[in-house]
Order: sequence, then C-alpha cells, then structure tokens
Amino acid sequence: MDVSRGTRARFLAAGARACATALGAALLAAGCSAGEGRGPDDDKSRAAAITQQPEGTDPFWVNPDSQAARQVAAYLKEGRTADAEQIRKIAEQPTAEWIGPEHPEQEARGFTEAADKAGRIALLVLYNIPHRDCGQYSQGGASDGDAYRAWVDAVARGIGDRPAMVILEPDAVLHLVDGCTPEEFEEERYDLLRGAVDTLTALKNTTVYLDAGNAGWGHPDEIYEPLLRAGADRADGFAVNVANFYSTEDSLAYGKQLSERLGGKHFVIDTSRNGNGPYTGGDPDERWCNPPGRALGEAPTTRTADPLVDAYLWVKRPGESDGTCKGGPKAGDWWPQYAMELARAGK
Repeated sequence: MDVSRGTRARFLAAGARACATALGAALLAAGCSAGEGRGPDDDKSRAAAITQQPEGTDPFWVNPDSQAARQVAAYLKEGRTADAEQIRKIAEQPTAEWIGPEHPEQEARGFTEAADKAGRIALLVLYNIPHRDCGQYSQGGASDGDAYRAWVDAVARGIGDRPAMVILEPDAVLHLVDGCTPEEFEEERYDLLRGAVDTLTALKNTTVYLDAGNAGWGHPDEIYEPLLRAGADRADGFAVNVANFYSTEDSLAYGKQLSERLGGKHFVIDTSRNGNGPYTGGDPDERWCNPPGRALGEAPTTRTADPLVDAYLWVKRPGESDGTCKGGPKAGDWWPQYAMELARAGK
C-alpha cells in the first residue's frame, strides 16, 4: 500500500480550501478578515495577530488562541516587543492539540471545526491509554479498557468527516517493549491500540500515526513486531521522536530502518525541540525532562528530506513543561522561561 499517496492526497484536498469563514474573534485575528478604520487598540490587536502558514508547505492548523499566542499578546501589552517576537516563532507554527480526558468529543470537534474553517488540517494527539507513562510525570490515563474505548469513540465522533491527523499514544508501545508496563496489562494494551487504529482510520479524512519511539532508546528490531501487534499495519504510518530531542538526521535514519521492517511504512518526525539535538549532561534517566540548552527544530512542513517522511511536525508544544524537574511546572503546563530559551536558541 502506498501510504504517502493517500496521505498527501488528503493534505492537498484540505489545503485547497481557502480561509473561508471566521470563527469568532480568534480566527479574525488569525488573518481570515481585515477591517477598515482601525483605532490604536485595533492596531495592537493586529500586531499580535497569529496567522496561518502557507498552505503549500504547511497544511496544518495554527491555533490563534494557543498559550504561545496569548504570551505574545501579553508581552506586547507590556511593551516587551522583542520578547513577543521571540515567542511568535512558536505561536505562528502549527502545534498539536492534546485531547484531554474529560471532554474528548467537544475538544476534537472544536479543534477540527476551527481548522476546517481556516482551510487547514487539525493535528491531534491521543494520550490517554490506561497505566500511561509508567508512573512518571505524565502518569494517569483512562481508568480501564472500557473507559478508553469510550474515550476514543468520543474523539472519533468529534472529528467526524473533517480533516485531521492523529498521533496515537506516545510511548504506549515503547513501554511495552522496555518492560515498564506490567505484564498483566500488556495484552489489553495491544487490543486497545488496535481498536483505536481501526476506529480512527475508519474516519473519512483522518490519518493515524502510531508512536514508535525515538532514535535513542534502542533498535528498530526490538519494536517493529510490537508495533504490528498494536495495529501499525493498518495505520497510515508511525511517528518518531515525539516529545524528544534527537536530531532530524538521526530520527530519519531510525525511521527508515523501522520502515524497512514494516514493509515501507511512511512516518512523521517531531522536530519541535530538536534544533540542538539531545542533552548529554545531568542524570541520564532524566535527560529528556526539560533539558537546558535546547532549541526549536525545523518548522512543520510536508516538504521533507525523504519521500518516506510525510511531515515534520511539532507534536510536543514548545514551551510546555515535561514535568516537575529542573524547576519546571507540572507536565503540560506552559513555562514562559523555557519557551523563551527554545525560541532564542532556534533558527
């Protein structure tokens, strides 16, 4: 199966739609409309406006009300123009929306509707597998298998026929391979992942990429069979380097080796924070957690260095904490100081 042909066709179909109808003030600020006779306050709003990237290179939706966008507006209000322009490097790139546990249908519908009205594709992450993250900073997930299936079904209802790309369950397969997921939960996890792949790929305009670890954890020979058990053969592809820092070059090499073992499957690379590669200091067990000296990586695009790579994506949202390490807030919380470090060090 030529995964890229079907996937790229969906990208082009979604990207062909122009910016149509504004979704309230947020999408007006995103550049879908321009007015006349603006006063000083309107000029400030226009200066803070977050716009979409060109459709031809980047068909994914930029959320004009993201934490980074709000930070830009706050800095401009304080007169910190230079700081605002640094954070704009993050705010004007499409980053993934991680669907929460409480209102999955509403969130999925809201993000995909906003993206569709802007003529773009919504990038979503599903991260709610039971026994998630092996008790680390992002521990949690659905209470049991039935709750997870109901949650995935709700996400699917929310997406409907609107264009979306889904990154499915970061670390879920990796943690089956490295042994930190208790053995009694293994078979259920495989079943839940297969079910999620089937549910989501059945949607008309949704592509699904199953998380497949990163270039630093091990060898593709260790994970390709577990990926197949988890439904990778039925997914559109797999994702590498999610929320990690390995270079695009190393991620490409890892992905191509894994693709060969998966019959030529295509993949996507998270380039959100890999501009300076991985951190090599400090505690080896926590080098992944808010490491200092990192930088933004390549901007999201479907124009990649290899035909096997469907897109470079910002799956992990730059500026959001990995957890309560190195002075950071809890996992997923916006951390302005870290965002500024990434932006200043980026290209």
